[in-house]
Amino acid sequence: MRTLLRRPGLWILIALLAAFTIVMAVRARGPKVKVAVAARKDLEQRVVASGRVRVPTRVQVAAQVSGLVVAVGAIEGQRVKAGDLLVQIDDAEARAAVSQAKAAVDQASARVEQLRRVGAIVATEALRQAETNLERTEVELARVRELSASGAVAQAELDNARQSVELARAQKVAAEAQRIASTPMGADSRVALTALLQAQAQHVGATVRLAQTRIVAHQDGVVLTRSVEPGDVVQPARTLIVLAADGSPQLVFQPDERNLAWIALGQKARASADAYPQQVFDAEVSYIAPSIDPQRGSVEVRLAVPSAPAFLLPDMTVSIDLSVARRESALVVPSDAVRDAATPAPWLFAVEDNRLVRKDVKLGIRGEGAVEVVEGLGEGSVVVLPDGRIHAPGQRVRAELD
Repeated sequence: MRTLLRRPGLWILIALLAAFTIVMAVRARGPKVKVAVAARKDLEQRVVASGRVRVPTRVQVAAQVSGLVVAVGAIEGQRVKAGDLLVQIDDAEARAAVSQAKAAVDQASARVEQLRRVGAIVATEALRQAETNLERTEVELARVRELSASGAVAQAELDNARQSVELARAQKVAAEAQRIASTPMGADSRVALTALLQAQAQHVGATVRLAQTRIVAHQDGVVLTRSVEPGDVVQPARTLIVLAADGSPQLVFQPDERNLAWIALGQKARASADAYPQQVFDAEVSYIAPSIDPQRGSVEVRLAVPSAPAFLLPDMTVSIDLSVARRESALVVPSDAVRDAATPAPWLFAVEDNRLVRKDVKLGIRGEGAVEVVEGLGEGSVVVLPDGRIHAPGQRVRAELD
């Protein structure tokens, strides 16, 4: 014994052999790995994203006539009602044009009335006189013919009587034409009526142009922007004011296109404005864009807000939590346990008889930190969580629940 104590190198050798034996024993059992157990539980897949509030309609109020702005009746943020004055353009010239057009209408209307009443009377009287004159000349011609037959009058007097009859007939024809022209279907009446219609059309146009100098709100809403001031000279088609029309606002967000298969019309969501995070409200998917944004790889989704809170403002940032799928009693494993989850061939390591076994699996819905396994794994299976080390199928391991 004293000999052994006097030989420390021997003790060192013994210690090394013992340590080697322990290491080999541990290595034979395999390294420790964190594991989880596949279990059944209710699982919900959600799409969480940021979006913005969009009003149902943005109305761009523009000038329709050129002119000098004399008044602006709205400021940014102001609520307006349909019919409220927004912008007033100088209307002096337009009012004068309306007065001039109205005078032209009155004049044309008087001409039509004159033809209808006075013209018809005068024309009828002229025709009566022409008929009387024709009868008188015909009687005179008959008398002269009798005298001419007896030689009591010269041939020249007979010729004059004949010419008088022809002239009287021509006057009668002219009087008949004038009477017809003075009737409602006559030429003069048609010309006068056409002039009246033209004057009325010009009056309507002048009245419309006058109305266009007064720019009003056509529906209830809130003024978003105002780009006009009194004294400005505006031109047609220039946008002066932008209104957010009243109505239920929409929430718009653009989730990754990989979520498109899960999103459907009518799905429910919970949302909150970043400015009021504690006030959560309901929303519902009302629109899914039929195309993908190629630059961002996203799809536009809109949500209706049936009972919109009063604090929602256009373009406000909102957080959206959309429930897209739910499974009851789904077979679930931690998301980290699945390798190549984004590929068509996901897989994981399971522990069977203290050895690693690769399992090809088919995934279902994905919840927060968990994923549904629909094929390739049984309930109660022990699956390996990643630890940064490289493992291989068949490797011995020691399972340690996370």
